[in-house]
Parts: sequence; C-alpha cells; structure tokens
Amino acid sequence: MPAAIPHSFYVRRGKRLLDVALALPLLLLTLPLLLGVAGLAAFQNRGRWLFRQVRPGWQGRLFTLYKIQTMTSAHDANGQLLPDAERLPRLGRWLRATSLDELPQLWNIVRGDLSLVGPRPLLPEYLPLYSPVQARRHEVRPGLTGWAQVNGRNAISWEEKFTYDVWYVDNLSFGLDLTILWRTAGRVLRGSGVSTPGQATTTAFQGSPPPAVSS
Repeated sequence: MPAAIPHSFYVRRGKRLLDVALALPLLLLTLPLLLGVAGLAAFQNRGRWLFRQVRPGWQGRLFTLYKIQTMTSAHDANGQLLPDAERLPRLGRWLRATSLDELPQLWNIVRGDLSLVGPRPLLPEYLPLYSPVQARRHEVRPGLTGWAQVNGRNAISWEEKFTYDVWYVDNLSFGLDLTILWRTAGRVLRGSGVSTPGQATTTAFQGSPPPAVSS
C-alpha cells in the first residue's frame, strides 16, 4: 500500500470527521451497556468503576485515558499491590477479552484525544525509551484500535508492535482504517491476543536492545 499523502483530505479532515461520525452514535447506543458494565465493575471494586490514566497522544501531548476498572486494588500483608494476575478477577478478564472495558474511550474519541484507528496510547514513562523510529508512532493520534492490534495485539513483541505502528503512520488511508476496523471486530468476537503468553496482561517495555555491532 502506498504511503499516505501528507496533505490529503482524509489525513487533514476526513479521519476526524469519521471518528466523530462513528464514535458519537456508538457512545449513545452503547450507553445502557456501559452503565451495566460500570455497575458490575463498581460491585467488584467497592464502588470504583472508572479507570483513569495519563497517556501520551499526538506529538506526545498528555491526556487522560478512560477505561472500565478491571483490576481490583488488593494488597498483601505489607500494603503492596498484589501481582496483576492476582488482581484480575473473572469479571475483569471477561471485560478485557470482549473489549467492553474500552467503551469509555469513545468519549476520548469524541473529545479528540483518540482516533478510532491509530497506535495504541502507552505509558508516559516509555517516551524516553523509544528509538527515533519508534517515536514516529506519535505523528498521528493514538487509536482505540490499530494495525498492531489486528496483527497480534499483546501476543506479539514490543518491537513488532512498534514496527506495525510506524508502518501505519506511513500508510495511513481511509481504506486502511476501514480494513483495521473490520478486522478489529473479528478479533474482538474471538477474544484473541488479549494478553502476552504467560502474563495476565503484557510485560512492561524496557527499551529496545542496541543494534548488534559487526566485527
């Protein structure tokens, strides 16, 4: 697929129009479902149902990401949080497998923090760990889903994810976004790639290893 035209109508205006045209009706249509899921999460987490976390978006600008709270705040005898696997109950696993925990991010899309499609927003502490090429993932708005998500999600390595993210930046188009949305629907129905093999969610990014120096 050819690289996106930097000043094409879709890149400049169309993508944002598509985001609002789809996200706003979806937010209204799924509001009863969102309220029901929020009630279940609140019951599980002693009243807490909304997860808020600061993430870097377009050009690294920080914003508050919203999700349904899937993990409990259980602590050990020393007051330390238990490992993720022990704080992710059956309801939380189900919410993640069905991606229902992502419903509040439709509001992030309406606000302009997110796009429907783009590299997933990660943690601010990863920003200084990116290589110059990997940092290009911030040249577009982050997305609710993305090229990396439909090609493995959390079941692939960080390097593979970033390669997919940068490829998306270079090939952004209306047709590609529609393809990703269609493939996302299939992956959500299958619940595949939710976690890294052997992990409750995914491992933290530690930075890419330096390139090997040939002798």
